Amino acid sequence: MDYSKRLHALIPGGAHTYSRGDDQYPKNAPQILSHGKGAWVWDADGNKFLDYGLGLRSVTVGYDYEEISEAGIAEIRKGNNLTRASLTELKAAETMVDLFPWADMVKFAKNGSIVTTAAIKLSRAYTGKKFVAMCAEHPFFTYDDWFIGTTPMDKGIPRESKSSSLRFHYNNIDSLKKLFDKFPNQIACVILEPVTYLSPGPDTCGKDLSIKPDYKNCADKEKSFLHQVKELCKKNGAVFILDEMITGFRWDLQGAMKTYDIEPDLATFGKGMANGFALAALVGKKEIMELGGILKEGAERVFLISTTHGSEMSAFGAFIKTIDVYKQKDVTAHLWKYGKEFTDGMNALAKKHGIQKFFSVEGYACSPYYFTRDRNKDVSLDFRTLFSQEMIKGGVLIPWVALSYSHTTEELDFTLKAADKALEIYARALNDGVEKYLVGKSIKPVFRKYN
Repeated sequence: MDYSKRLHALIPGGAHTYSRGDDQYPKNAPQILSHGKGAWVWDADGNKFLDYGLGLRSVTVGYDYEEISEAGIAEIRKGNNLTRASLTELKAAETMVDLFPWADMVKFAKNGSIVTTAAIKLSRAYTGKKFVAMCAEHPFFTYDDWFIGTTPMDKGIPRESKSSSLRFHYNNIDSLKKLFDKFPNQIACVILEPVTYLSPGPDTCGKDLSIKPDYKNCADKEKSFLHQVKELCKKNGAVFILDEMITGFRWDLQGAMKTYDIEPDLATFGKGMANGFALAALVGKKEIMELGGILKEGAERVFLISTTHGSEMSAFGAFIKTIDVYKQKDVTAHLWKYGKEFTDGMNALAKKHGIQKFFSVEGYACSPYYFTRDRNKDVSLDFRTLFSQEMIKGGVLIPWVALSYSHTTEELDFTLKAADKALEIYARALNDGVEKYLVGKSIKPVFRKYN
């Protein structure tokens, strides 16, 4: 059955997230999935795949992890969405704030785009300034105009919405200094992810990406890029925002900010915080967060986040139980361990096939990235598509590498067996030409001007 045709007939893009679209996968990828369990998913025809997509990185414990699913279901039985704030909502807020000693308040929502935009709004309200400085290397902050206007997909966004967004480069503090110099006393905030696959340095604080960073005991931590950004923000009266959508609940239960020993003014979370249930959070210091409150008599109001389903109890129950599981099972330690074994195993196979200069797994062990290069050693979407295509033949769905507690030795062995065959084809394609082995179109960047 042509599920793709049915999806595109009803849904613009064929899915409700662009990274789930057909243009992000090889032709042999499953068109539609029916369910998932642990680290595995099944398509509508009953075919089983080991999954490294994990609900766009939102699942960190495992699909339908019984304790978490039952906690969510129990809240549904309480009514799920009540007229006033619920006891579960209060407990979730207490649980979240307790994780971060520097933070005083939290505001929940159903997706990360809402809370990142809320952070920008608060920053502008708090500082009275206009401009937003964001890291150019970090791929996604929100679906709202202040970010999308900086991408090639800016059709439909007014010019004035784009003009207030500025970009700097990761690990290049001079690029941020130049923005502050060019727009003196006009930048409301700086927003960035703490880290992706590059270390914020310095090397004296640890450059082995297979080991969880511990900047707390590093004498040179103030030289790190993150600490330099924070100092610039403080000097220029800008709000310092860390976006932990991906790093949060992977680097550490208390976020990458703990591993780098840094405290922001505001931070945003989502993805894995409720193991796939729809939940995101903005946490921050009281003097900023309380601008969205109602208790200060006579204060000018900020309409922060107000959503009907933001108080949905099932997601709160899943979040609370997810935190319990993290503590009981030491989930982040497992992610670091499995990720190192995954990285070492994949790179060993690339070396076995003599293509280590063309295929590599890099980045921090808890959240690895794989890089595909052509015969000129240029990053190649054609070869990325080929690798993904061949892995799917081996029963592994790997659009990127997201890890979960449910990835065990069995899953690693299965992965490496598939990768051995996939990289053999990769090596042949380097010699014979990728077009000889690639079936269908190459995957495309999400942010592109034209289809």
